[in-house]
Amino acid sequence: MPIPVTMPALSPTMTEGRLARWRKAEGDTVASGDVIAEIETDKATMELEAVDEGTLGRIVVPEGSSGVKVNAVIAMLLEEGEDKSALDRKIEAKATPIPMTPPSLAGEGRVGVSPQTQAPAPPAAKLNGSARILASPLARTLARDRGIDLARLKGSGPGGRIVQRDLASAPAAAPAHAKQTHAPLPTEQGTLIPHNNVRRITAERLAEAWRTIPHIYLSIDCTVDALLQARENLNTRAESSYKLSVNDFVVRAVAFALRAVPEMNAQWTAAGTLRLASVDVAIAVALPSGLITPIVRRADQKGLAEISAEVKALAEKARAGKLMPEEYQGGGFSISNLGMFGIKNFGAIVNPPQAGILAVGAADKRPVVKNGALGTASVITLTLSCDHRVVDGAIGAKFLTTAKGFLEEPMTMLL
Repeated sequence: MPIPVTMPALSPTMTEGRLARWRKAEGDTVASGDVIAEIETDKATMELEAVDEGTLGRIVVPEGSSGVKVNAVIAMLLEEGEDKSALDRKIEAKATPIPMTPPSLAGEGRVGVSPQTQAPAPPAAKLNGSARILASPLARTLARDRGIDLARLKGSGPGGRIVQRDLASAPAAAPAHAKQTHAPLPTEQGTLIPHNNVRRITAERLAEAWRTIPHIYLSIDCTVDALLQARENLNTRAESSYKLSVNDFVVRAVAFALRAVPEMNAQWTAAGTLRLASVDVAIAVALPSGLITPIVRRADQKGLAEISAEVKALAEKARAGKLMPEEYQGGGFSISNLGMFGIKNFGAIVNPPQAGILAVGAADKRPVVKNGALGTASVITLTLSCDHRVVDGAIGAKFLTTAKGFLEEPMTMLL
C-alpha cells in the first residue's frame, strides 16, 4: 500500500510550513534517512529525511508552496512491486485530497496542485544504480552548513562514498532564503509584497503578545564613557583575534543582572511563575525576511570574547537560514539594539514566553551634571518592557539599575 509522506512538526510551535525545495524527483528511489525535501519553518530552513523506503510515486505539494499544514500529505511513496496505479486506488479509497488554494494577492502558495504543474527537482546522483547518495556523516554535516549539493559531487571514498576532502573544491550554494522568491504583485493601489513564512508567523505571535501580555515600560540612562574606553583598549590589544561591540557588553551586563535578579529570569505559565535555572539571552537579528532571535546559552558563564564570537556566528547562521531549532527556541530574556541606526529610545514588545525584553538606544553625547558642574558624557537609554504578570515595577527597576551598574563600571563585569 502506498505510504503517505506528511508535513512534519519541526518545532513545538509549528502549525504549518513552506515546502521550499524537493531534493527527490518522482520515480527516484528513497531509502530511510535520505533527505527528500527542504522545509521552511518560521525561523529556518531544515531538511526532511525519509522514515520509510520505497519509490517517490507522486509529489502532492510542489516546491514553493506556503501554508502547508502540519500532518498534511505532501508526497506518496510506493512500496516494492507497486506502480502508480496503486496511488489512484488509494486516493479513490480515502477521497481526501489536499485542497487547492489558487494564488491570490494574499501571497498564499498553491497547495495540492497536480504534479504535472511543478518543475521537477534536479535528479539525485546515481550510485551503483541507486538514488541514495553515499556520504560520510561528517561530509553530510559540512555540506549542509555550507549549502553544498552532494548530488553534484563525485565521491573519492570507498565505493564512491563522498568524504570530507571531496567538499574542498565544491562551490557553496546560495543561502536557502536567497532562493525563495516572493515576487511583488502590482495592484491598483501600489505594489504588494507577499508575506513570507517568517514575517507572517512573527506578526501573528507579536499581535498575540500585544493582546494578551500586560506590558509595563521602564527606562534608565547609562553613562558609558568608561565602557567605550574599555572597549577601545580591549580591541586595540586583541590583535584581530576579536572585535568587541557595545552590544557584547550589553549582553554580558544583562546576563549578570539576570543572575543577580532571578525574579526577572522567569516565565508566566498557567500553573505558576517559572524561575529559569539557566541564563539564556536572545539577541534580535534583522533579516530581509523578518526578525529572528538566536540565543546565547548560559551567557553569564561566558566572557566578552566568547559572547562576541557566538553572537557573530549565530547572526551569520541566521542570515544563511541555517539556525537549528535549539539555537532560537526558548531563552529567558531578549535584547533589541537599534543604536546602530541612531535611535535614542524605543519600546519593544515582549517575546513570549519570556517576561522581558531590553531595548537599547544609541550612545550619544549629552549634557550631564558631574560633581555639581555641567559637562558632557556618552549616554545610552535602556528601556525595559516587562510582562506585568511576572514582573512588577520594583523588580524591573532593580534589574535595570543592576544592569546600569555593570555598564557604567565595566570592570565589575570582569570580577
